[in-house]
Amino acid sequence: MGGALHTGITRAGRATLDLVFPPLCIACRAHVAEPGAMCVTCWSTIHFLDGPMCECCGLPFELDPGAGTLCAACHARPPAFDKARAVMRYDDASKAPILALKHGDRLDLAPGFTRWLDRGGRVLLDEADIIVAVPLHRVRLWRRRYNQSAELARALARLSGKPIEFAALTRSRQTQSQGAMRSAKARRRNVLGAFRVSPGHKSAIAGRNILLIDDVLTTGATVEACARALKRAEAAKVFVLALARVVRALPGDMI
Repeated sequence: MGGALHTGITRAGRATLDLVFPPLCIACRAHVAEPGAMCVTCWSTIHFLDGPMCECCGLPFELDPGAGTLCAACHARPPAFDKARAVMRYDDASKAPILALKHGDRLDLAPGFTRWLDRGGRVLLDEADIIVAVPLHRVRLWRRRYNQSAELARALARLSGKPIEFAALTRSRQTQSQGAMRSAKARRRNVLGAFRVSPGHKSAIAGRNILLIDDVLTTGATVEACARALKRAEAAKVFVLALARVVRALPGDMI
């Protein structure tokens, strides 16, 4: 009786709140049925990455070359991580809501995006023991006030029930913004040695399968540097799960 009453009150409160502050599409701000949702029009423009792809880095293939196929870049230069996947293509359709989360203080978008991560990364989640987020340097974190990747990781841990290690991976030195780098080589050089596993967290990492959460994969340089640090701490495997990835590569990109 008490549970049913509480549920009824919760639903009534939600209905009242929706009436006063109707939920809006996370992309275009049109009215939608529930918070964190996307309208049908915007949903139809999102390019979800669920077709044939590189078994290692998740680069989408135009044609299906068969299960287990690697892209040319992963053949030539195997990444430090074991497997990477992204939910959607980073393009004009997905850019606005992702940047709103990253730079626009729209932390309310994290739970909705996390449901996409849960569905798109279920295979990786099932294999993972611990969730870790790509960290920001403390100076950048102070300026931005939050780490969008950590917010996604936090919500995913809550949704999936997987444990999360917030302080396991740290950025040991401040780097230039990766967005200012014009090639994959420059990006790799920029983050070389920039991450480490905190001494007090090495026992939590050693022998475990780690799911590393990032918001956007561009060249993969940042997650590779993170994966190297985790492997140095004797992580068994490192899987990468990102909300989106750039598919059109920069000169020399791994993707």
